[in-house]
Amino acid sequence: MDKGLRFMLCVITTTLLLRESSQTGSTRNDAVRKGTDSRGPEESLPTLTVTTILEDPYVMVRSAELEGYCMDLLKALAAMLHFSYRVKVVGDGQYGAVSASGNWTGMVGEILRQEADIAVAPLTVTSAREEVVSFTTPFLQTGIGILLRKDTVSQDLSFFHFLAPFSKETWTGLLFAYVLTCFCLFLVARLSPCEWNEPKNEENHFTFLNSLWFGAGALALQGVTPRPKALSVRVIAAVWWLFTIALLAAYIANFTALLSAGSEQLPIQTFEDLVKQRKLEFGTLDGSSTFYFFKNSKNPIHQMIYEYMDKRRDHVLVKTYQEAVQRVMESNYAFIGESISQDLAAARHCNLIRAPEVIGARGFGIATTQASPWTKKLSIAVLKLRESGDLDYLRNKWWETSCLQQSRDGWSPLRPQALGGLFLTLAIGLALGVVAAVVELSNKSRHAAGHVKKSCCSVFTEEMCTRLRIKENTRQSQETSGRANA
Repeated sequence: MDKGLRFMLCVITTTLLLRESSQTGSTRNDAVRKGTDSRGPEESLPTLTVTTILEDPYVMVRSAELEGYCMDLLKALAAMLHFSYRVKVVGDGQYGAVSASGNWTGMVGEILRQEADIAVAPLTVTSAREEVVSFTTPFLQTGIGILLRKDTVSQDLSFFHFLAPFSKETWTGLLFAYVLTCFCLFLVARLSPCEWNEPKNEENHFTFLNSLWFGAGALALQGVTPRPKALSVRVIAAVWWLFTIALLAAYIANFTALLSAGSEQLPIQTFEDLVKQRKLEFGTLDGSSTFYFFKNSKNPIHQMIYEYMDKRRDHVLVKTYQEAVQRVMESNYAFIGESISQDLAAARHCNLIRAPEVIGARGFGIATTQASPWTKKLSIAVLKLRESGDLDYLRNKWWETSCLQQSRDGWSPLRPQALGGLFLTLAIGLALGVVAAVVELSNKSRHAAGHVKKSCCSVFTEEMCTRLRIKENTRQSQETSGRANA
């Protein structure tokens, strides 16, 4: 009897130990896919089964663990709403669409079949999906864009592409400033007695042609003759040098930005451009909301895109986002999809670029079963995360790029308004130079008037006329001397 009782006790003890060991092993195996907040298990938190899809950077497998934007978002929501969760990757790898049999596939289908409680993924909120499941407030805003490879869409630069850094108005203003400055140099050099003391006996080197050459040399940062001697001429020359240095710096900077700006090399700016060209094939994810957007759209351009993709669906439609990016990089293929995902591809692969036009504004939301008590709670939590800036932080964290940042549609030629202060400085310098020349000539006229006993104004007028008409006087004196010799 004692032996039988001992045997029964041993059997019961062994059974309990094996059961506890099995539960511990199961818990360890689910550790990768199961998460809780900071509270302990004794508080019996509700556990939600979360379905998601592997897509960079939303959900990725790193070191046998899931991480990414959606995983960080899910962790933040669990901490706010106090629930634990178990994450499972969707079985068929689909987002959710109606199959030929009338059943829903992907993550939407798993929620409808109650295989998952919520779906935290880049799942677009659409009217068709909203009819069968409920969505929270979108946690990411996006649209439909075109992903391209830079070298497949680059076009030849125009012959006069070097003029593009400045607008036509700026080039016109520059030409006017150049001619006006050279004329002021010519005028001041003739008026200033320090530059040209004896007009009847000396030769003025600052002719109008020489003044033009002097101004052109300053534009090329080259020293040219004649060299100014008078203070008034030097003031104008110094201001012109300052103007040209700043102008060249602005030109070089804007020309560099122009050469690296992607939008100036994109003949495909819109979806209409994509339809008209014949070089690139284009498609989207098979069964995605983007495909059905073009199918249901009444826009003629959108209908043409849908007809093109539907006729060649076996060739142009792709199964996964990774396949789409790889195909864009390796062939003449343009991918139509979520613009925010395309921005990530352009950030990760520096030879890719997204076309400027984005259509069909939409958002990514968390899907739940209809009439689920978690829908409103999750929506409020998402709004709180947005108001606190946590969603922006996650966006910057997972969309970080190592590529050189380039503006695709923000570049524009420099206009006169951007250089207004520079042109104003030049104008003030020219005015100061002319005033200085007049002062220099007035001082000489005042001294000369004391010697010849004439009024200062008359001497000033004679000096000015002599300096401005020196060539005519010289020609007349030569003609008079020629007649006398004859």
